[in-house]
Amino acid sequence: MALEDFCSLDNSDPFWDWNLSWNTTNPDFTQCFQNTVLVWVPCFYLWIFAPIYLIYLRSHGYGYICMSLLNKAKTIVGFLLWIICWLDVFYSLWERSNGSGIPAPVHLISPTILGLTMLLATLLVQYERKKGIQSSGLMLIFWLIALLCATIVFRSKVLHAINQPLTVCVWRYTTFYIYYGLLLVSFILSCLTDQPPLFSQMVKDPHPCPEPGASFLSRITFWWITSMMITGYKRPLEEKDLWSLNPDDCSNRVVPQLVHRWNSECQKAKRFIVVHMILNQTVAESEILLVKNSKKTIDPSLLKALCLTFGPYFLISCFYKLIQDILMFAGPEILRLLIRFVNDSSAPTWQGYFYTVLLFMCTCAQSLILQKYFHVCFVSGMRLRTAIIGAVYRKALVINSAARRTSTVGEIVNLMSVDAQRFMDLITYINMIWSAPLQVVLALYFLWQNLGPSVLAGVAMMVLMVPINAVIAMKTKTYQVAQMKSKDSRIKIMNELFNGIKVLKLYAWELAFKDKVSQIRESELKVLKKAAYLGGVSTFTWVCAPFLVALSTFAVYVLVDERNVLDAQKAFVSLALFNILRFPLNMLPMVISSMVQASVSLKRFRVFLSHEELQEDNVEHKPVPAREFHQFIILSLNLHFLLNVCIPEKTLVAVVGHVGSGKSSLLSALLGEMDKLEGAVTVKGSVAYVPQQAWIQNSTLKNNIMFGQERREAWYQRVVEACALQPDLEMLPAGDDTEIGEKGVNLSGGQKQRVSLARAVYCDRDTYLLDDPLSAVDAHVGKHIFDRVIGPQGLLKDKTRILVTHGLSYLSQVHLILVMLDGEITEAGSYQQLMAKEGAFAELIRTYAAVEQTDDKGDNGKHVAHAGINVYRCFNIKKVEFKPKNTEVGKLTEGDKASTGKVKLSTFAAYVKAIGVLLSCLSLLLMFIHHFLSLFSNYWLSKWTDDPTVNGTQPNSQMRLGVYGILGISQGVAVFVYSLSMSIGGILASRSLHQSMLFNVLRSPMSFFERTPSGNLVNRFSKEMDTIDTVIPSILKMFMGSMFNVIGSCLIILIATPLVAVVIPFFGLLYLFVQRFYVATSRQLKRLESVSRSPIYSHFNETLLGTSVIRAFGEQERFISESDQRVDHNQKAYYPSIVANRWLAIRLEFVGNCIVSSAALFAVIARENLSPGIMGLSISYALQLTASLTWLVRMSSDVETNIVAVERVREYSDTEKEAEWRHQAYNPPPRWPTDGNIEFRNFGLRYRPDLDLVIRNVTLKIDGGEKVGIVGRTGAGKSSLTLGLFRIIEAAEGHIFIDGVDIAKVGLHDLRSRVTIIPQDPLLFSGSLRMNLDPFDSYSDEDIWLALELSHLKSFVSSLPDQLSHECSEGGDNLSVGQRQLLCLARALLRKTKILVLDEATAAVDMETDNLIQSTIRSQFEGCTVLTIAHRLNTIMDYTRVLVLEKGEVVEFDSPSSLIGQRGSFYKMAKDSGLA
Repeated sequence: MALEDFCSLDNSDPFWDWNLSWNTTNPDFTQCFQNTVLVWVPCFYLWIFAPIYLIYLRSHGYGYICMSLLNKAKTIVGFLLWIICWLDVFYSLWERSNGSGIPAPVHLISPTILGLTMLLATLLVQYERKKGIQSSGLMLIFWLIALLCATIVFRSKVLHAINQPLTVCVWRYTTFYIYYGLLLVSFILSCLTDQPPLFSQMVKDPHPCPEPGASFLSRITFWWITSMMITGYKRPLEEKDLWSLNPDDCSNRVVPQLVHRWNSECQKAKRFIVVHMILNQTVAESEILLVKNSKKTIDPSLLKALCLTFGPYFLISCFYKLIQDILMFAGPEILRLLIRFVNDSSAPTWQGYFYTVLLFMCTCAQSLILQKYFHVCFVSGMRLRTAIIGAVYRKALVINSAARRTSTVGEIVNLMSVDAQRFMDLITYINMIWSAPLQVVLALYFLWQNLGPSVLAGVAMMVLMVPINAVIAMKTKTYQVAQMKSKDSRIKIMNELFNGIKVLKLYAWELAFKDKVSQIRESELKVLKKAAYLGGVSTFTWVCAPFLVALSTFAVYVLVDERNVLDAQKAFVSLALFNILRFPLNMLPMVISSMVQASVSLKRFRVFLSHEELQEDNVEHKPVPAREFHQFIILSLNLHFLLNVCIPEKTLVAVVGHVGSGKSSLLSALLGEMDKLEGAVTVKGSVAYVPQQAWIQNSTLKNNIMFGQERREAWYQRVVEACALQPDLEMLPAGDDTEIGEKGVNLSGGQKQRVSLARAVYCDRDTYLLDDPLSAVDAHVGKHIFDRVIGPQGLLKDKTRILVTHGLSYLSQVHLILVMLDGEITEAGSYQQLMAKEGAFAELIRTYAAVEQTDDKGDNGKHVAHAGINVYRCFNIKKVEFKPKNTEVGKLTEGDKASTGKVKLSTFAAYVKAIGVLLSCLSLLLMFIHHFLSLFSNYWLSKWTDDPTVNGTQPNSQMRLGVYGILGISQGVAVFVYSLSMSIGGILASRSLHQSMLFNVLRSPMSFFERTPSGNLVNRFSKEMDTIDTVIPSILKMFMGSMFNVIGSCLIILIATPLVAVVIPFFGLLYLFVQRFYVATSRQLKRLESVSRSPIYSHFNETLLGTSVIRAFGEQERFISESDQRVDHNQKAYYPSIVANRWLAIRLEFVGNCIVSSAALFAVIARENLSPGIMGLSISYALQLTASLTWLVRMSSDVETNIVAVERVREYSDTEKEAEWRHQAYNPPPRWPTDGNIEFRNFGLRYRPDLDLVIRNVTLKIDGGEKVGIVGRTGAGKSSLTLGLFRIIEAAEGHIFIDGVDIAKVGLHDLRSRVTIIPQDPLLFSGSLRMNLDPFDSYSDEDIWLALELSHLKSFVSSLPDQLSHECSEGGDNLSVGQRQLLCLARALLRKTKILVLDEATAAVDMETDNLIQSTIRSQFEGCTVLTIAHRLNTIMDYTRVLVLEKGEVVEFDSPSSLIGQRGSFYKMAKDSGLA
């Protein structure tokens, strides 16, 4: 049945009539078309998409929405519409039965289809309510389509009623008007949003994100973020203004998905290897000839895991991209129709307006879809970053020590910052891989339609460009790998530098490390420079490719046949298509290079995530039969340790032995930190661990002790008292709420160790592994801790305790002693048994323990009150009294602060100055030349198309073509030179800013490093420098380009259609307002995001340093959730910033679309006076304007938000600085100090200007060559005194003279290089042993070997394969603490200065090694002044004099024998140590 028969029985109603619908001044559709197509279109839409939507809703419920007023209204209106449709059906049936004429089938079928569709719509509304959908996009689009179709019918019916009132069917007209009114109501109702579902997250959340509850219109226009934008415009945004993340974007939802997929990939790879090995064995057995069978391995695919995790959501973006790509070609097609309309004077005017409206609608639809596409891409990128950081963090907690040595902290931080960012950047453009070829094919198809086979010349040109771009991409990859390598090693050094900054300052090694960092930085910049040259070539091809394609096509078209006339329609439609072609052609090489970069990062991630993990079966946690022995072997430092030992429950075991004998390794084995080769390790119950070097978190003291456990007040007080921390707590400004800096910077060594011990005791575990916790405290406090905590009567008396110790006085009280030598247990037994054996142990005891037992008669209680009277390093209080808690006073570290308001002009000026003013001006001039030539070439083209045709040919076409070609080539050259000058300028700026920041940071005093978390500093040197290196130069290039584009486009439009001058100022102001409104919020969000990034790295750094402690206590889950929380906190600022970008783009593109439509509209109005060439030029530029406008605002805000990196890098130039390293005015004599006399006159110092003095009224004189011991309770100010001597802290009052020279007048490096210290914490840097001993290369190898011999390390270093070139790992982790201490002694022996300071330098070594060190110091520093801070009093009993400090004041200063005779403070200490 034909449609005509369907619509009317007598064929009087045709389906289509061109004269009625197109070739007329008042167009309309036929009745048949209205009753079929316009009724069926919305119905088909709903019936096609409803099943898919229902399937989606079944698996995605968001809760249940109670019946609301809105829902009732929607349902009632839906049923009314259904009834109206049925009324039409009944009327047709009534007509039939009444005999008043048989209605056409369409009057029965169309209302029936419509009625069923309305019923489906009403039922869908109810199903959506049950599934918690607050606003439905599907239904809104349905009502919109239905309304648009009905509006056309509505106009037609009104015109019909006016023109032919007698043929009107009153019933059908009435029902239609009611139907139309109800449709309008339905559409308005569907624009509103319903109440949240019951029990939804939004109800519970104090700061819910409004997105889930926003209406569909609000979501597609991103209107829901406007409230935050208004807040940001009124005042700078703060953290409290940020909304919570959507549940789907949170770490706890995203990370487990990726980890699960990755683990299943790893399992597959393992299974493949096992199967392959079995096959290999079978082959080998059956056929010996096939021995050469390839050792095939398969790596688990991280890419596959990522695709499975994020692919489904990301596929939505592909759908959006496809629609947007197709819509993109509507612009040139409508331009073709418009030019045809201008050429055809007989065409009715309404067609011009129709094309203008169509152009506006297409561009608006394109804008909405493009922004949704970008939104999906950015959200995918954000989730990907969250997942990657989470996966890396989780992996870092389980990798073994061998893997830790291959992946440095710097590398892992780079994985989380730079590499994760690379993935995010790629995800936005990855769709171009299929979209670019599609756009190219479509563009070529339309070009073929326009210009015929000539377009093949352009295709040939494009094919030629491919290998050039491929070569550039490959080269870029090489440079990328090299740059990442340099960056890794630079960040690694920076990390170490900040961790060991105190040591650097004490040794005056800052310049050596500055040079080391600068050297790596130079190699990094060299690679960047090569990449810049490549970038110049790539920009040249980028700009020239589309032009050369256009030139070659036009040239072939004109030259092949002289009758081929290049008119406006051909030229400008082709030009618009070439402009479209430019984007995929430019993007493809960029995407390929971005994929190349991401593939490098992907490999780095895969390698890290594939690292060996600690074997879970290293230690079995289960009950052990009482008298059973187990054998296990540990592998460490390539030595095989064979151990057989069984430790009964509830015993105290001491492990003793020389430095490097494997004591700490034994504990590591019990923790499962070492690879077990054979045998078994069984530990009963839970474990607590106190490492040799205390690991302290950057948190309050209370949190450090409680370590995530519940607060049990009575137990907490007992623990604090037993660990001698009570007096410390009373002296802290905020009690136990005082914040401890990173790595415990504001605690003394003893305090750190006691906090570490308190943490273990508070956690109340079954087995305690204590790695020499008593070495860092003085003898008295050590005795108190042993008696109250570790010993037979201590808090842990019912626990199994393994104590590594060098303190011989405690050994008689332990149940079992294990003596270790070279990784083996040489002797084991109780103290009495070993003494009776007369072995090496008995000899050691007789040699070094002068008095075994002190008479304890009641002395213990007497001194406990003083046991930790501690002058707190940063907060000294004169009287020991309990302070009311004030957490603000206890704050120490300063998190990153987000600066507010506009970026200061001085920041831009500083960047321009760093580039060089001349180079900046040259770049600007070249940019101007390039754009001027570009405009002129297109203007030349419009003049060419307007050339008159003579006998079907254009006479001047060859001359026109030649000039057009020259103009194009010239702009390519200009842009090449410009690109090069900008990139080189960027590198010069990078170099200068990095150097000044490095210098400023190194010049900062110690207090600055105590206050500033290392994460902030690392963030500056990694992320912010990466921004300055690579992001800012390219953004500036694009900003300048889009600015000139916008100005050029506006000029052309104004020249062509001067009427546009009426609207351009209005749109310009609107545009500026939107831009300023947006930038205020965007800039602040970027700052908040940047500030919240540092804590992720700080926490990560802290975790890496304490992995063994975290694992021992089984606290991995808590640390993982803390890391996740920090990542989510960072994403809370990032998510609104990407949405704000979309908000802006939609509004700006709307402004741009209005300008395009205005240009088209005014061209239609003035078509009588316009030449087609100028009109084509005007509209083709207008079509580009939208993209240029959006790009300009994006780039201007990106310039502002990224230039913040320069602001943050320059921040450190304004912070306080140390005194000059070298004084020009005063240079001490070359051999100063010659005698080593030291004199303190009324010396006092304080840690901060607002705090009391920690050292006061110190007046004393030390003659050259004297050996002076400095003693006092933990925290009495011993280390502070030495810090004053090195001017780490400047004197608050008084002076120090060395050989009569006031040290305040000497440059810091002159002072610190002439005085030597062996510090409390023996720190090594990654690099060779030689570099650690002599970073300036000032000494010969013979000198170094001699120093090693004297420090008893020669045999150890000789046994190493690389000897002096032996690589030390980060922090010297591959050497024992004792060996590191001996290396520090070797450093001192090399420098051989007249003054030597030992700060508890022998705390970590055994008695025998301590004795050797002391004898070395006596013989080698015989004529030198030696100041020794000592906890082991036996080391200073033969010193000339002893200085006793208490609360920062001198209480006694005389020879040891005199002080013992006076029976004062020193006598009591000596008595506690068994020396008096």
